Amino acid sequence: MPKLKSNRGAVKRFSYTGGGKIKRAHANRSHILTKKRRGRKRNLRKSALINAADFPAIRRLIPYG
Repeated sequence: MPKLKSNRGAVKRFSYTGGGKIKRAHANRSHILTKKRRGRKRNLRKSALINAADFPAIRRLIPYG
């Protein structure tokens, strides 16, 4: 069985946690930051987990984590 190819764009955006869940970054953190409140920007720095409905699709893109 040959090795599977990982989607290189997805590898840069998602990563597996120790428990096998998939981590992602928040959006809306790249520009137009002056109108966003300090607390909102602080919360956007933190990572989040992907939705369970998206898990099978993302797992196919990054099979090896």
